[in-house]
Amino acid sequence: MKTLINRQFDFMGKRRIAFAASAVMLLVAIVSLLFQGLSLGLDFTGGTLVEVRYSAAPSLDAIRQILEAAEFRDVSVQTFGASTEVLIRLQQAFDPDVGERVVELLRQSGDSVELVRAEFVGAQVGDQLRDQSGMGLLVALGIVMLYVAFRFQYKFAIGALLALIHDVIIVVGIFSLFQFEFDLTVLAALLAVIGYSLNDTIVVYDRIRENIRTSRIDDMPTIFNEALNATLSRTLATSGTTLLVLLALLILGGDMIHYFSVALLIGIVVGTFSSIYVAAALLLVVHLERKDLIPPPKEADEEEEQLP
Repeated sequence: MKTLINRQFDFMGKRRIAFAASAVMLLVAIVSLLFQGLSLGLDFTGGTLVEVRYSAAPSLDAIRQILEAAEFRDVSVQTFGASTEVLIRLQQAFDPDVGERVVELLRQSGDSVELVRAEFVGAQVGDQLRDQSGMGLLVALGIVMLYVAFRFQYKFAIGALLALIHDVIIVVGIFSLFQFEFDLTVLAALLAVIGYSLNDTIVVYDRIRENIRTSRIDDMPTIFNEALNATLSRTLATSGTTLLVLLALLILGGDMIHYFSVALLIGIVVGTFSSIYVAAALLLVVHLERKDLIPPPKEADEEEEQLP
């Protein structure tokens, strides 16, 4: 590990390969979103909620299999509060008898099941949530761009914004490609990915800015490589420990936060990649130069220095 961290990698020398890989991932994500769309959860589409209470903690997989065998569509099963309380989500129009039908099916396995409630989540609420969530993402990206432009320089803001858009499109595209359920927990994960990716990008940008100001050379790819290698140990440590926690959540967290964990896992990997090969490499594309951070001396000052 120490040898890996101490090794100097030519990140910028591989930027064209990384750009090609990003372009392919973006193309696949966009095509999937256009032709398949997202598998929206009940939070966005509307449907039926059925809450039941067991006398002992049941197997969620067994409940799901029973309901799917009875031809219920898009069944989501999760514990709700106590381990004996189970919330069942059905992506279908509300039927007054649906609660009793579900309970009768579950009782056939010999378990003691009690109906707590059965209610409908309207599509109008889903439309409102979808509009507000999309607006929230746009506002978050806009604030990020303003912050980076104020903190660094507008060329840094362009790189950071494109990197964040890159991360969001790829994560959402993977959910579309594999038709994972997209609900409010996944939306929350997307906002967390934006924050994580921005944090990693800011660390890289800060070191790049410092190296540009202190370096005596004008070769930007070399300066960028030095900055990226200097922050590599921090990036590996942060990403590695975060991924371990997310793997634990994915394995042990249950159905309720399953896709939340999946979205964060994908986002952390993509965000770490983009902080190097999108956010940093794009600074070369927009022609960041030393004079952008260190303005040349004014002509008047130069004339005064030339006077005897």
